[in-house]
Amino acid sequence: MNIVDIINKKRLNNILTNEEICYAVNEYVKGNVKDYQMSSLLMAIVLNGMTDDEIFVLTDVMLNSGDRIDLSSINGIKVDKHSTGGVGDKTTLILGPLVASAGVSFAKMSGRGLGHTGGTIDKLESINNFEVSIDIDKFIKQVNEIGLSIVSQTGNLVPADKKLYALRDVTGTVSSIPLIASSIMSKKLASGADKIVIDVKVGNGALMPDIDSARRLAQIMVKIGNKYNKETICVLTNMNEPLGNNIGNGLEVIESIDVLKGNGPADLKELVLTLGSIMVSLAKNISPKEAEALLLENLSNGKAYNKFLELVKYQNGDINNIILSDKIVSIKSSKTGFVNSINTLKIGELVRNLGAGRINKDDVIDYGVGFVLNKKVGDYVLENEELLKVYIKNKDVSIVDIINCFEISEHAKEKEKLIYEIVR
Repeated sequence: MNIVDIINKKRLNNILTNEEICYAVNEYVKGNVKDYQMSSLLMAIVLNGMTDDEIFVLTDVMLNSGDRIDLSSINGIKVDKHSTGGVGDKTTLILGPLVASAGVSFAKMSGRGLGHTGGTIDKLESINNFEVSIDIDKFIKQVNEIGLSIVSQTGNLVPADKKLYALRDVTGTVSSIPLIASSIMSKKLASGADKIVIDVKVGNGALMPDIDSARRLAQIMVKIGNKYNKETICVLTNMNEPLGNNIGNGLEVIESIDVLKGNGPADLKELVLTLGSIMVSLAKNISPKEAEALLLENLSNGKAYNKFLELVKYQNGDINNIILSDKIVSIKSSKTGFVNSINTLKIGELVRNLGAGRINKDDVIDYGVGFVLNKKVGDYVLENEELLKVYIKNKDVSIVDIINCFEISEHAKEKEKLIYEIVR
């Protein structure tokens, strides 16, 4: 068996055997299959796809390439949440404390930003001194004590995916349903949760550009979860505009706190309650409607915000010291009309270019920069009225590029719904 034969087989759109998939991945992790050979195989998969059985095998070999976390010593049902990545997506910062305030253990390992999408760990690090790297014993102890911990992924958790993703990111092979599904599910299965809820983003700011491809991704991830006896639910959500108003690490923490205090933008609150009610209903074996009522109560009575304060305290953060730039520029509309669309991908890229994300792997994040939108899709704006504020520090951004992200027209278009469908 050799890698060239495997590449050619998939190039010709033939089905790979279990042994061939295992050989390719395992030998790549060992260094015997080279980057240029694996990138050829990945491109063949992007172009020709994989059967469900091939995806199952790919997920399994990645899952078993490193450590698997045992969360059995944590009390109750453990529910994990994942997002396929979006702009302004700070839901984990809100969901963790909110779900934990309802008595459900939230033991979460999160990642950093990738491309134009933000990462939960980068956002938490905008809270001064917040510790994102703690050992597994302390992680489990903290969840048993306060019901909540959010940390960075361990070094040897699914190393095959870590190595493959780094290659995919620089070879144009990220947007592939088989590769996305196996990457997400291998990490979720290795993380030890009993139930899995996945927010599948759809639209111009997401990996999945349309409902059909998002539904296909959701269906295969649900199948993978079921194969491992882990109930998996996917929620297809709109990413044709940024989620909430704040984009950028420290700014998103500020907005998360606002929601945890019972306020905040309607779209962000709706998504958090949808995902949270599913998680709590799975863990407590109650209806989503009962779960939502409990979560709404905890947003209004202060329990959710107090749980966030506990999280910050346990992980040594200073809640009174969230990093924000003090240089703020107001961007005004060049015309009067309705905001009919926002180029979400471009907004994410512009915020990243300000320093809120990485262009190169070793770039240092500027936690204090970003955008605060004053207008969203469907809103009416006057000429010279503020569209957004830009928090800026060391890097400049083009005002023309920002304004061009907003399509403003005389007539309003019907506003799209936020939650498209739920796949079980």
